[in-house]
Amino acid sequence: MSHASAAQIVRELLEGPVTRPALLRWRRQQFLAKEGTGFYFGVFEDFMTARQHLPRNPEFNNEDLAAEYVELRTRQVFAYDYPVMWWLEKAFRQGARSVMDIGGSVGVHYHAYRLYLDMPAGLTWQVVEVPAMVGIGRRLAAERGATPLSFTDDLREAVGSADSDIWIAAGVLQYLEDARPKDLLTRCIKRPQHVLLNKLPLYRGGDFVTTQNIGDGCFAPVHVFNGDRLIREMEALDFTLRDRWSVHERSLYVPGYPERSFPSFTGLYFDARA
Repeated sequence: MSHASAAQIVRELLEGPVTRPALLRWRRQQFLAKEGTGFYFGVFEDFMTARQHLPRNPEFNNEDLAAEYVELRTRQVFAYDYPVMWWLEKAFRQGARSVMDIGGSVGVHYHAYRLYLDMPAGLTWQVVEVPAMVGIGRRLAAERGATPLSFTDDLREAVGSADSDIWIAAGVLQYLEDARPKDLLTRCIKRPQHVLLNKLPLYRGGDFVTTQNIGDGCFAPVHVFNGDRLIREMEALDFTLRDRWSVHERSLYVPGYPERSFPSFTGLYFDARA
């Protein structure tokens, strides 16, 4: 028997009807603790209900959360970045010159990717983020001479007026209350040619909301999506799925709900049909 199989059997035993209540009490204590960063807990119908079960906190609008991004993520890429960089480079070769990076933190993708890619002349790269990240991102861009970068904290305005060739949303849509890509795309004046969605929690079951300890005493509701439905919605807007990859660095375990847990997140690349 493999280690993974043994662990699954133990988990199923712990989540049985006798031990499940005690397990959930213990897991909630872990979830709320400082050591619980990255843990998930609970199944809810919507963000409002999920927030009722969380301590009051600023969620992602917290400068302390930016430290890792500034010191690490702006200087290094990870395995899940390579498919994004591959499709970005191809889009640049095809003439794309503008990027809207939803949830791009302090500009991490631009800063890190330009160490590996030749950024085209005339490139504009707009990051849409919470105010705390926007402030740090602007200072960092000025310090590093990253003139293509601009920042806004108004997602509705950014989407509504968007005319970018490329949209990137990496590990962010699940944290937005109005999160479905189709809803964002139907609100823009000009749809992008390329859409890169990375680090998405997709699985085969029904959509639901859970909560996550995101660190530094902050917590956030999280959408989990049915993957087939999300792809069909994009196809209905005349986008074609060109690539799909597994993000093994991210997984989701919801205590007490093994049927809603899965071992890896997903990346997707779509382009607009001619």
